[in-house]
Amino acid sequence: MPTTTRTDTFQRVASLAEVTKVGLHTVYVDDQVIVLVHHAGRVYALDNRCPHMGFPLDKGSVADGILTCHWHHARFDLCTGGSFDLWADDTPNFPVEVRDGDVYVDPTLHRPSLAQQKERLQVGLERNLSLVLAKGVISLIDESQDTRTPFAAGLEFGTRYRMQGWGQGLTMLTCFQNLLPSLRPEDRSRALTHGLAAVAADTAGRSPRFLVSPLPGGSPELPLLKQWFRRFITVRDDEGAERCIVTALRAGAGPQEMADILFSAATDFRYIDVGHPLDFTNKAFEALDIVGWEQAEQVLTSLVPGYAAARRMEESNAWRNPIDLIVLLRQAFDQLPDALASGATQRGSWQGRAALVPILLEDDPQASIAGLLAALRDGATEVELASTVAYAAALRIARFHTSNEFGDWDTALHTFTFANAVHQGLRRLDGYSAPDGYLLLLRGVFDAAMSVYLDRFLNIPAARLPQPAARNGSTPALPGLEGLLDRQQQVNQAGNAVGEYLFRGGDAAELRAELAGLLLREDRDFHTIQSVEAAFRQHDLLLAGGASADEAVYVLVAAARYLAAHSPTVRAQGQTFGIARRLHRNEKLFEG
Repeated sequence: MPTTTRTDTFQRVASLAEVTKVGLHTVYVDDQVIVLVHHAGRVYALDNRCPHMGFPLDKGSVADGILTCHWHHARFDLCTGGSFDLWADDTPNFPVEVRDGDVYVDPTLHRPSLAQQKERLQVGLERNLSLVLAKGVISLIDESQDTRTPFAAGLEFGTRYRMQGWGQGLTMLTCFQNLLPSLRPEDRSRALTHGLAAVAADTAGRSPRFLVSPLPGGSPELPLLKQWFRRFITVRDDEGAERCIVTALRAGAGPQEMADILFSAATDFRYIDVGHPLDFTNKAFEALDIVGWEQAEQVLTSLVPGYAAARRMEESNAWRNPIDLIVLLRQAFDQLPDALASGATQRGSWQGRAALVPILLEDDPQASIAGLLAALRDGATEVELASTVAYAAALRIARFHTSNEFGDWDTALHTFTFANAVHQGLRRLDGYSAPDGYLLLLRGVFDAAMSVYLDRFLNIPAARLPQPAARNGSTPALPGLEGLLDRQQQVNQAGNAVGEYLFRGGDAAELRAELAGLLLREDRDFHTIQSVEAAFRQHDLLLAGGASADEAVYVLVAAARYLAAHSPTVRAQGQTFGIARRLHRNEKLFEG
């Protein structure tokens, strides 16, 4: 290895004769491996690690001013380090001077500016390049703790470049953003990389959306726009409905007013598209909480295609036979105003949650509806009622028997995420004076209860719930979930391990960080991400609301069981992220 002599920021790294002799010559400077390239009478200096996967560039070849990596044939401009293959990304280059037959290099490694980091995210989104996305996210989060910039970039791109509107990718991105506080710091960039990669995959090859303009002239009153919007969704007219949204926003409608309009339309028909549109709506509002209301037009209009095209359970045999649940629900909705009025003076005093949950889990839809109406008459708030149904839906997963078909996990999952979205929506609308006499989203609580009823066979026989255990005064060690989730069919073992740990006084925050880290270890899966995020949200609310400690345990048991059922996977996404992180940390991947 040549000796180095520092002159200002330049260091002597080799003699010119050494470089010209081999054409591609590597030197070690400040713990970096730099390849010196002699071509057409000049010397160039580049990072020796191919920015794609880290393969040594000195093993490549040069022609016409282009250095080609022989591993995946990525091509780089010798002068700038710029790549002609965007999937490979650009490689850092270094200033070179030749002095008296010696080669000097300035090895200062300049990190990309914020503008360059954002550009890297944009390229990754446009071309569906997970490695490029990972590098951009790692730079922003690991160096500046900036999680909002990558999230906002993904939200803007996903709502603009998918003509079908809000989809799984944006939902996963928002779920991961919501999970960030539960994650260990080293996992946060991994989470947003997963989310952005999901957005990029969801938009790849899709046509962009073009926003409609608002109605010309003066805007109609908000109640009329709401009426029109719901009518247009009824007849599946997405353009007319979208114009109502833009007009309402330009007229100054705020978050609660828009939430009322959208959630009302989402519950005009029963459990549309097994709950996805309503869950997407909840996630869209959560995304706006992060990036700001000024993005509302682009975000909220992206929901409209899903509303208009959604399948309605009025069209489903399961909701019509052998018991016509649609008729039962219509009768229940007629009673809602009187039930709310009867309980108005008792609000805040309802104590019937523990008695209502087993009713919701039984084989009698009429009893479930009667129980919900009775709870309202006894003073239950809309939020309390929604929370109770969401917990019952979580129990369907916690008690899901593995003798069911694998696809049945999704049936229970859809009910839970729908019920969670209804709960979050009603919390968002808490205190809002509904122009229709009551919050129409309340109908979603009854829809979720009927879906809980329809899922009853998934708990026959019911998997046994972990039982509270005596504490011995010491904090238990985290359960060995990593090893369990390396094997298939460890559903009951994972659920029992989580329950025992928590019942013995284990740290719920540590457990959640462990579960979320194991979620990120797998290749992205829409429903598993939904299940863990919704369970964490319910866990937070159960702890904050003074509910039974057992309930808070069982929602995490549900999350662990669902995650175990969907592990292990190929885990290719994690491998790509690991390469990006090692490149960012200037680690040597293949040298030597």
